[in-house]
Amino acid sequence: MRKITLSLVLLALFLGAGAQRKHIDTLRAKLNTNLDDSTRMNTMQELAHSYYLSHPDSNILISQQVYTLAEKLRHLPMQSRALNDMATGYTSLGDYPKATQMFYAALRISQGLHDEFNILRIYNNLGDTYMRQRDYRKALNSLLGAYRQWNDYWPTHKTTNSANLELGTILLLNIGESYLNLGKIDSADHYLQLSNKNAPKFADIINNVDRDFGEIEIARGHTDKALQYLSDAVRLSKAIDDQQMLSESYLSEAKLYHNNKRQDSAEFYAQKSLDVAQTGKFEQDVLNAGKVLYSYYDEDHNLPLAYKYFRMATAAKDSIYSQDKVKQLLSLDFEEKQRQQEIAAAQEQYRDKVRMYSLIAGLVILLLVAIIFWRNSNQRKMANQLLQKQKEEIQNTLGELKTTQNQLVQSAKMASLGELTAGIAHEIQNPLNFVNNFSEVNEEMLDDLKEALNTGRTEEAITIANDIQENEKKIRHHGKRADFIVKGMLQHSRTSTGEKQVTNINLLADEFLKLSYHGLRAKDKNFNAELVTHFDSSVPRINIVQQDIGRVLINLFSNAFYAVNQKSKTASAGYKPEVSVSTLAENGHVIIKVKDNGTGIPENIREKIMQPFFTTKPTGEGTGLGLSLSYDIVVKGHGGKISIESKEGEGSEFIVELPLN
Repeated sequence: MRKITLSLVLLALFLGAGAQRKHIDTLRAKLNTNLDDSTRMNTMQELAHSYYLSHPDSNILISQQVYTLAEKLRHLPMQSRALNDMATGYTSLGDYPKATQMFYAALRISQGLHDEFNILRIYNNLGDTYMRQRDYRKALNSLLGAYRQWNDYWPTHKTTNSANLELGTILLLNIGESYLNLGKIDSADHYLQLSNKNAPKFADIINNVDRDFGEIEIARGHTDKALQYLSDAVRLSKAIDDQQMLSESYLSEAKLYHNNKRQDSAEFYAQKSLDVAQTGKFEQDVLNAGKVLYSYYDEDHNLPLAYKYFRMATAAKDSIYSQDKVKQLLSLDFEEKQRQQEIAAAQEQYRDKVRMYSLIAGLVILLLVAIIFWRNSNQRKMANQLLQKQKEEIQNTLGELKTTQNQLVQSAKMASLGELTAGIAHEIQNPLNFVNNFSEVNEEMLDDLKEALNTGRTEEAITIANDIQENEKKIRHHGKRADFIVKGMLQHSRTSTGEKQVTNINLLADEFLKLSYHGLRAKDKNFNAELVTHFDSSVPRINIVQQDIGRVLINLFSNAFYAVNQKSKTASAGYKPEVSVSTLAENGHVIIKVKDNGTGIPENIREKIMQPFFTTKPTGEGTGLGLSLSYDIVVKGHGGKISIESKEGEGSEFIVELPLN
């Protein structure tokens, strides 16, 4: 029965593929005619969608033009669809930060339009993006939520409308695939069976379902069934020109043959998977196929080929998961959470206003009742006493509400900071990946070293030992990098418990200037700089948390020393590094100025310099937390101000203002 069904589906797909190509040619010919902007926009969007499986780069290019036209026509629904299509293309190409950014932009537009169908489509595509990044739990969170909404919003016509039915089928497919990748085979089989009820109706779904069923049968050890599903997935993917799923299906076949000890076939299909992925520029699939080929040739002790595919996989991994892209993903995720919190805060503020107006209305009613009793009752004194008591109770209630509101705002801020601190933990993944990779390579090289020593190849053994020693240095370097990030994260997330004390700011600044300078000198004996101080002896003592302001000063001095040190490496022989600190009292504030004659700060990044994780230092020398932490201490912790004056190439001056009271 399945063979008959598959034959009918393949026949329909081959006929449909021809019709699709003819339809694409018709659309392209139509675009060469004189069309009005609205018709051109709709035609281009239809053409872009036709390319999303086979040519994601063409899909992106055309969708960009659609978005430009939609902006010109102020057509918000089409802007959202164009952004969603572009994001899907970037997901296929492995550029997850761009994809995530565009999904969030499309989501904001659709939420503003209350376009529930497009909102669910975007959440499904976001879930697919998380799956490609192997974050399956985050994917399930997005997909299961979207599926529940799909059931709630279309209880009657969800199975009669083709677009709604396709969306529900895809959601079930992605949920099943997420469970499959988490190793929960029974849950995966359940959702895939639900998806398979309607999957044959949609050409771009049935091949995905067959490939996932093949993976389930591999996990269950059913070789023949698995091979049948995967062969069908390959034929269906070719029929609809779904190159990405074709690459993934070939890789699943390689896995099947490898499990059955057929190494030549496994390597053959893994190579086919890699070839398709490279042709289609599917970086994630290049990474997956490269890792598999590396492991297969490593098992064969074919070191040249193993090394070749190891380098290929490493290059693909660096392209997808570079530190900058990880930071972009963290920043996008943080901004979206902030936006959701702002929406929640606005809703809470509206509810507070409603409660306030209700209380005021109740107070007015009570006052009216009191006036009536005052005019019509001989017990005026008792009425006034009752009114006074009620008024005091209401004022107490209002005070309690205000206190509770302030506590809620503070709790929300701390929750946001906790999420930020937890999010940066992903930063340590990059150095840990290096540690793991070099550790794996060392294990293999130690085996080679033993073999060389056993066979008396002394020179080769020495060479291998030197390579191992170099790898160990890299492991130690990246381990220290991870340790540095974690310490910076803990310092940024820690809330000071210190009490404010009356402090001589001149002595504090002088102490931390010398401390910072000698700390840098301990690391770099060749570094020298002139320290200049201008302390106003009339500056009064101020009430501050000494350890917190000390932390601010250390950050500012360290940055100043770094700037002059960098400039000294490229400046002329007459350049003399100089860092100065001055204090004065003015307009009810104590002002601390930290100035250097270093590299300066470019104007285009000056506004970003206080943002968390933003740094101008090279990778490994800074996490972008110092100035952000300093800003929080000065502005939020002490009610002060911090500003920057800088000229690129000439130096910078940081100005800290702390209130006297």
